[in-house]
Amino acid sequence: MSEQPMQSDYPSVDLTTCDQEPIHIIGEVQDFGCLLAVSADWIIAHASTNCAAMLRLEDESLAGRPVTEVLSAQALHDLRTRMQIMPLEDGPVRVFSYDLLGDGALFDISIHKSGRLFIFEFEPREPNPASHDPALVQSLFARIQRHSDLGKMANEAARGLKALSGFDRVMVYQFEKDDSGTVIAEAREPEIEPFLGLRYPASDIPKQARELYKRSLLRIIPDINAPVHQIDPIVDPNGTPLDLSLAVTRSVSKIHLEYLGNMGVAASMSVSIIVNGRLWGLFACHHYSPRYITYENRTSVELFAQLFNFELTRLEMTDELTAIDRSRALHDRLMPRLSSGHSLFAAFEELCSGIGEVIDFDGAAIFSDGHYKSVGIAPAKEPFLDLARFLNSTPPGQVYHTDQLALRYPAAAELGEDIAGLLAIPVSRKPRDYFVLFRQEIVTSVTWAGKPEKNIKVGPNGIRLTPRKSFEAWQEIMKGRSQPWRTREQRTAEALRTTLIEVVLKMTDENNAERKRAQDQQELLIAELNHRVRNVLNLIRGLVSQGKENVDTVDTFGEILDARIHALSRAHDQLTDYAWDWSPLGLLIRNETDAFLAGKANRVEMSGDYLDLASEAFTCVALVVHELVTNSVKYGSLSDSSGRIEIHTDLLPNGDAVLLWKEHDGPVVSAPTRKGFGTTIIEKSIPFELKGSAEVQFDPDGLEAKFVLPREYVRPSTKQKLKDAVEHNTEVKSDVNLSGRALVVEDNMIIAMDAADMLEQLGAEKAETTSTVIEALAQLESNPPNLLLADMNLGKETSDEVVKRAIEMGIPVVLATGFSDTEKLLGQYPQVKLIKKPYAIEQLSAVLATLFPAGGDE
Repeated sequence: MSEQPMQSDYPSVDLTTCDQEPIHIIGEVQDFGCLLAVSADWIIAHASTNCAAMLRLEDESLAGRPVTEVLSAQALHDLRTRMQIMPLEDGPVRVFSYDLLGDGALFDISIHKSGRLFIFEFEPREPNPASHDPALVQSLFARIQRHSDLGKMANEAARGLKALSGFDRVMVYQFEKDDSGTVIAEAREPEIEPFLGLRYPASDIPKQARELYKRSLLRIIPDINAPVHQIDPIVDPNGTPLDLSLAVTRSVSKIHLEYLGNMGVAASMSVSIIVNGRLWGLFACHHYSPRYITYENRTSVELFAQLFNFELTRLEMTDELTAIDRSRALHDRLMPRLSSGHSLFAAFEELCSGIGEVIDFDGAAIFSDGHYKSVGIAPAKEPFLDLARFLNSTPPGQVYHTDQLALRYPAAAELGEDIAGLLAIPVSRKPRDYFVLFRQEIVTSVTWAGKPEKNIKVGPNGIRLTPRKSFEAWQEIMKGRSQPWRTREQRTAEALRTTLIEVVLKMTDENNAERKRAQDQQELLIAELNHRVRNVLNLIRGLVSQGKENVDTVDTFGEILDARIHALSRAHDQLTDYAWDWSPLGLLIRNETDAFLAGKANRVEMSGDYLDLASEAFTCVALVVHELVTNSVKYGSLSDSSGRIEIHTDLLPNGDAVLLWKEHDGPVVSAPTRKGFGTTIIEKSIPFELKGSAEVQFDPDGLEAKFVLPREYVRPSTKQKLKDAVEHNTEVKSDVNLSGRALVVEDNMIIAMDAADMLEQLGAEKAETTSTVIEALAQLESNPPNLLLADMNLGKETSDEVVKRAIEMGIPVVLATGFSDTEKLLGQYPQVKLIKKPYAIEQLSAVLATLFPAGGDE
C-alpha cells in the first residue's frame, strides 16, 4: 500500500529507532530501466549492472567517462534540444519511442535535475506496444465530471484508472485527520477480496513517504521479486549519495516490498492525489502478478490523475464558495436581527436559529459580559467557566474546534457525558467572550485492514520493524468522538465570527454614543435640577423666614410650614406627572382641596373654562390656592358645616385668564387687623412673579378674590385630566384603629423619624425604624409588627424582598415612593396601599383608615 522514501543521508541508517518506520535510503535501481547521472559531459554515476546491459556496452564501469562514449552525437543533440524546455516545467522532460542506439531499439526516456546533476532514465520499449488513445483519457474524465458527489466521483475515477492501467485492483485512498487512510472507492476484478471501507493505520505510510508523494506523483513497482542494481559509485567524493527522490526507476524499501508480499501483491503503482497543495490521498493500484506499463501509458495515467486532482480542487472550491454564499446570506439575515440594539446575549435564541440553518449542532451556549445562557446539549454554567479558561489558552482571534474534546481538555467529562465535540467562536478579545456549539458523542465502528500495530523482531542487523502480515478486517469501536466539523462549517464559523465581531463593534459604538448622549443629558438634568433645587430651597427659606411672623407658638408655625411644603410637593408631583409641561389648573385646585378639606371637599364647586397652566407658574399658583384653602378652613366658609366655595375660571379674548374665588354661607368675615405671610402670598405672589393681578375683598358674606393670569402662563386645556393627587387614597380619615407595633423602613433618618412620629400620633404604641433590607427582614422574623411602612427605594437597594416577606406573613403594608409611576407598583403589589412621598399625616390617616377602620378588629 505504501513505499519508503529515499533521502540524501544514505547509506547511514539507524535501525534501532522502533517508534516509527525506519528510514531506508535506497541507492538502487529497479530492473525495468537504467539510470545515468551526468554533470556537463561526464558520467558521474550509473546503475552498475543493468545500464551497460541495456545500452549494450562492453565496459560496465561508466563513472568518470565522457557521455559521448555512451550516447551518439545525434542522441545527445536531440536530448539537449528537449532539455531546453526544462526550466518551463516542474516535472521531468520525457521522450517516447526514441531510437537511442540507432539500431531501431526504442527507449522511453526521462530527464530531470538532481542538484547540479542531470538524471537520465532509459526504459527499453517493446516494438508496437499497446498505447492509449489520448481521447480515452478525456472520455474517462468526462464520466467523472458528470457527478458533483465525492463518492460517485471517486468510484468513476477508480474505474477509469483501472481501464487505463490494467491493474487488478485500483483504490481511491483518502487520508484522515490522524493520517490513517480509508479506501473510499474501489474497482477490482470480481474474484479479488474487496478492500472498500477498510482503514489503514498512519504507520503504513510514514510522514517521510507522504512528503515524497507530494514531490513524485507516480511510483511503480512492476515486480516485487525482480532484481535491483546498485548505483556506482554509492557516494560522490564529498561523501554525498545521489538524490534519487524523483527517479522513476529508483528501487524501494525492502520493508515495503515485504509489506506488499504479505498482501499477496506482485506489482503496484501509486499515484498522488494533490488538492490545493496538500496530499489528499492516493490512487493505490495492485496487481497479483508482475505488471509493467510503458512510460507513455504512465504519462496518460498521470494526466488522468491530474485532471481528477483539478476536479477535486474545483469541488472543494465550489463547496467553499457555497459556504461563503451561505455565510453571506447568514450575515445578511442576522445583522438586521442583531443590530436592533439588543446584545448578543439577548439575541441568543435568534442567533442559534440562524446558525442552525448552516451548521448542525446539538447544543449551544453563549458567555458574554459574565452572563451565561445555553440551549440543547450544553454544560451548566460552572463547568463552562472552567472550559472558558481552557479556551482562553487557545490562539486568540481564531475559531477553535475539535471532535475529540476529551483528548484536548482533560475535564471534558464534567461538561456532560454526551458532549464530545465543540466549535468555539470568540466574540471579543478582552474579556474573552464565546459563542460555542456542541456536538454529542457518536459511537462508531472502524474496520481496519488488520490490527493497526507494528511488530518488532531482532535480526542480523539488530532491531528492525517488520511489516504487518495480517490484513484481515478487524473492527474497533471508537468512542469519545463527535461528528467532525467539516471544512465548510469551519469557514462558515470564521465568517460568522466576523459577523458577530461586527455586531459587537456596532453595539459598542452605539453604546458609546448612547452613553455620551446620556452623559450630556445627565449634565443638563443636573444643571436643571440644581437650578430648581436652589429655587425650592430659596422658596422654603422664604416660607420659613416670612412665615414665622404673626405666629404665636412653635407648634403652630410647624403645622403651617408643613402644610405649605406639602402644597409644594403636590404641585411638584403634578408637574412630574405631566413631564414638567403644561398641566390642568383645575387638577391643581382639586388636589389642594382634596388634601385639606377631607369630607368637606364636595362643598367646593368648580365651573368655567378648562385651562392648562404653564410649569413656570405652578409653584406660585399652588401656594396661592393653598393659602386660600387653609384660610377658608380656619376662618372662612369651610370652618363650619354650612359654608361653600365657588371657583370659576374664564379665558379672556386676549388670552389672559381670570380665576374667581367666592366663599358663601360661612361666618361673618372681617378684614384682618394685620396682614400675615399667608395674606401676603395671596395678594402679592401673582402680581410679583407672574406680572398678573390680584384683588381680594373681605366681604362679610365671605371672602372674594379675583386673579388675572397673563396669557403666557395659561391656555385652553388639551388634557382635561382631573385625577386624585395621591392616586387612590386621598380622603383624610380620622377614625383610625391602629395599635401595637409599626416598622418604618426608610434610608433617610430624619424622614424615618417623622414617619414614626406620625404613626404614633395615629395610634401605634411603638414605631421603630430601620434603613436596610437585612435589618428589616430580621425584625420581621424576630418581632412581627402590626404594620409595615416602607420606602420602595433605599439608596442602592429596594424594599422588594421586605415587602414580599411581609405579604407572606400577612402583615399590612403601606408602600411609599417618591416617583410618579405608581401604576407599575400597584400592578406588582395589588395587596399593598400606596402613598407618595413626602409623608403627610393626612395621607397616612386616610390609608390607615382603610386598613384599620374604627370599630374593626385589630
